[in-house]
Amino acid sequence: MIRASGTAGFRGPTVTVSSSRLTNAVVASLAVAALSLCLIVTLTVLSTKATMAMGLPV
Repeated sequence: MIRASGTAGFRGPTVTVSSSRLTNAVVASLAVAALSLCLIVTLTVLSTKATMAMGLPV
């Protein structure tokens, strides 16, 4: 089997597949998702600590 030249791996010419606006929108949405996840984890930890501090009614 003979391999065609220029088709192996990443040696070919680079081609832009998306616009910079699309890339920026994806980056912004990932940043918002990461911040909201951090906020949810923080609220969960704080509410768990508050619940544990109250104790169980006897």
